[in-house]
Amino acid sequence: MSFVTTGDGVQIFYKDWGPRDAQPIVFHHGWPLSSDDWDAQMLFFVQKGFRVVAHDRRGHGRSAQVWDGHTMDVYAADAAAVVQHLDLRNAIHVGHSTGGGEVARYVARHGEPQGRVAKAVLVSAVPPLMLRTEANPGGLPIEVFDGFREALAANRAQFFLDVPTGPFYGFNRPGAQVSEGVIRNWWRQGMMGSAKAHYDGIKAFSETDQTEDLKAISVPTLVLHGEDDQIVPIDDSARRSVTLLRNGTLRTYPGYSHGMLTVNAEVLNADLLAFVKA
Repeated sequence: MSFVTTGDGVQIFYKDWGPRDAQPIVFHHGWPLSSDDWDAQMLFFVQKGFRVVAHDRRGHGRSAQVWDGHTMDVYAADAAAVVQHLDLRNAIHVGHSTGGGEVARYVARHGEPQGRVAKAVLVSAVPPLMLRTEANPGGLPIEVFDGFREALAANRAQFFLDVPTGPFYGFNRPGAQVSEGVIRNWWRQGMMGSAKAHYDGIKAFSETDQTEDLKAISVPTLVLHGEDDQIVPIDDSARRSVTLLRNGTLRTYPGYSHGMLTVNAEVLNADLLAFVKA
């Protein structure tokens, strides 16, 4: 397995597939998963001739289960360590959910200033801010995220079954085609990681205001979001993000869930490819 050591000594696992001289696409996974959640995209794009890279966030998947550093700032710095280790240039960065927040902070603070980023994609992403505040009245109340923390601390294994079985993939909707394999894979990825990292990560993805990150990004940025996303509601995320981006494009999908990259991979991959090649 391949690892890079961050500046604070943390071992970060990564995958690096495809020709070294091809344009790189870097994938950033969501909470509480791992780089394995990008299987459908990495296989698709490597077969199209791209170099595809994805890492496990610290405390997630096969990366070190350290007790600290579970913040958006550190997530972005860890991503930068992978990029610098592989010397990736002219890259497209694609982030899902919490990974979308990671992409926004990475591009704004590390990628664009170094000229390493060509384009960015935010999929079902958490920016600009999930938490309801006076300045963000459309956000979710803190009680929602306190409930996540309570459920995780009480019985993480059951919580990590309930989320994919229900709202994450829209399997709780009438007529949904439920995939037991998708549910088990979500659970497997989640349980590989650290409960401490997952607990702290709830604060990172819900309370990090990324308004200024979005304003700082100038590269072409595609924002993709399902209109039936029950995890990250579209109105206070994607529809706000595109108004803050200098060069943003919004595409929404009626009836699609938070986990649309997996259950609607054929549609999403085609749209991602069109944007990458544009």
